[in-house]
Order: sequence, then structure tokens, then C-alpha cells
Amino acid sequence: MRIAFASDDENETTRAVVEALDSAGHVIVRPDGSPSWPDLGRFVGKAVVDGRADYGVVMCWTGTGTAIAANKVPGVRAALAWDPWIARGARLWNDANVLAMSLKRLAPDVAVEVLQAFLDTSESDPGEAENIAALRTIEP
Repeated sequence: MRIAFASDDENETTRAVVEALDSAGHVIVRPDGSPSWPDLGRFVGKAVVDGRADYGVVMCWTGTGTAIAANKVPGVRAALAWDPWIARGARLWNDANVLAMSLKRLAPDVAVEVLQAFLDTSESDPGEAENIAALRTIEP
């Protein structure tokens, strides 16, 4: 898979996530330029919507800022997750296409587990199709 990845800081957690993506054979799509979290969230969101990436992963101190920025891109459904159950549910019930995580509050191994749960959940719950379709009517 092609995964758009951006983070406004680097630490053990972000390095573990990138290593996990690389070890699994994913192509990592990264931005050039601005290190600001709004620009990074927008880059990842656009990469997913434009088809340059299958999914996106954004990380900032809380994960919230990059999630908000990514969600400003029409067609993005970014979800902030802090454990595997939340990440799996975001894919399953909300058809999230961008995962947002905190680089300050998640231990490296937990961040990798969250990432894996997100990427391993390949299909959304058919019972949520109507709700997911309704999200598109909210977009500008």
C-alpha cells in the first residue's frame, strides 16, 4: 500500500511508526516543505483524496491538530486513535482513511499496534454504509 505520512516532530514514536510501515513493505509518501501541522495535515489529506496514497497517517503532539487539518480536505475522514480498538472502529464503522495519533502520549509499541489495527481493517461495516454516505452530503 501507499501510505501518506507526516509528523510535525520526530521522536521514538514517529520513528517506530515509519519503521513499521517500511518493514511491512508500504510505500511512504512524505511531504516536502513546510513542517507546520496545518500544512502537513492538508498534504496527507490531499494525497489520500488525489489517489497518491491509499491511506494517511498524521502525527503531532496531541494528534488533534493534524486530524483537524486533514479533515478540512473534502473526502477525508481522519480519526484520532489512541488504542487499537479505536483505530479498528474508525475503519470499520466510519470508513476513516486517515489515522491521527499523538506523538507525545503514545509509546512506540502502542503507536505501532494502533497503526496495524487501522491498516489491517480493510473493509467497513456494510451496516454503516448509509451513515458513511451521509457524511458526503455534509462536505462543501
